[in-house]
Amino acid sequence: MSSDSAAEGNQQVWDVVVVGAGPAGASAAYAAACTGRRVLLLEKAELPRYKTCGGGIIGPSRDALPPGFDLPLRDRVHAVTFSLNGKLTRTRRSKNMLFGLINRPDFDAQLVKTAQDAGAELRTGATVSRVEQHGSAVPDRRTVAVVLGDGEVVLARAVVGADGSASRIGAHVGVKMDQVDLGLEAEIPVPPTVAEDWAGRVLVDWGPIPGSYGWVFPKGDTLTVGVISARGEGAATKRYLDDFIGRLGLAGFEPSISSGHLTRCRAEDSPLSRGRVLVCGDAAGLLEPWTREGISFALRSGRLAGEWAARVAEAHDAVDARRQALNYAFAIKAGLGVEMGVGRRMLTLFARRPGLIHAALTGFRPAWHAFAKIVRGTTTLAEIVRTHPVARRAMGALDK
Repeated sequence: MSSDSAAEGNQQVWDVVVVGAGPAGASAAYAAACTGRRVLLLEKAELPRYKTCGGGIIGPSRDALPPGFDLPLRDRVHAVTFSLNGKLTRTRRSKNMLFGLINRPDFDAQLVKTAQDAGAELRTGATVSRVEQHGSAVPDRRTVAVVLGDGEVVLARAVVGADGSASRIGAHVGVKMDQVDLGLEAEIPVPPTVAEDWAGRVLVDWGPIPGSYGWVFPKGDTLTVGVISARGEGAATKRYLDDFIGRLGLAGFEPSISSGHLTRCRAEDSPLSRGRVLVCGDAAGLLEPWTREGISFALRSGRLAGEWAARVAEAHDAVDARRQALNYAFAIKAGLGVEMGVGRRMLTLFARRPGLIHAALTGFRPAWHAFAKIVRGTTTLAEIVRTHPVARRAMGALDK
């Protein structure tokens, strides 16, 4: 434990304060606590709380979980039905599990409990209004002031912002987004006969709006049904969801929850830190641009942010803190940044030629096998583009 975790004056100074207790924040708190630092995890809501999210746990997410973490799976996916705006429907099956499905309230709460077991302290009902690295609230240059909505000030040697896509910490860092999408989702309770038909199978529908798609994820007696498309197409996106639910024969069932949210992808030159403040997950705009998959990006970036925040907390001057923050940014860009770059190009291809993507996945066995390997976590889209001539040529065509 750092000696700087003792009180400064009459006020405690935490080594690391993490803002936001979603997968990114819980992973950051866990990673920082595992180094022996004193960690405070702040969350504005009470847990468990609902989060708009399909809840798919692919291989990279599973592999980024803390050791011994027992996934609260609601279903195990062995089949995927693909359709092109409701047409040309085909189902591909696998003997081995492709990925798992979870309910986010259960999953998030369990991640937070893991962080607490590692030594992090949780405080809910704490809304952060801003962070300050200079000014009267900051006692010295090694301290960050986290100002809560009621005016209380929490002091830290390092701060991790994991407070979602509308992040206040991201605004402080200066995060820039170059892709914003609107996701709409409904949690639809269904009778056992309908649930049985969907068990172990998801649906992916390539939508009518360029770059859009819809999904059905079964979770026991509830189907998570959603669509996503570029922001600015709100009415068309709502129409797509209504039509999608209708043609699935689900319009007669009342959703228990209907929700929407914006997903945001960072610009390639967007900062990931400022001074002693790091950002990760949605707060940093880290998610896969084509599928908008964010859980694996949250878990992986959160873990890295927690590890590097622990180093920032130990930095004795601004130069050393900056060095550690730059190392964090390098680690993100070398891994997740590469995946995002390929994802951007895939989104461009998909927006132009959704039929080509559909034909490949439903009629070209190597494409289906590649999809299965990606979701299982045995390879990545970036690796496939780098090593497979057909995929490389398809990506190269975008540059002409």
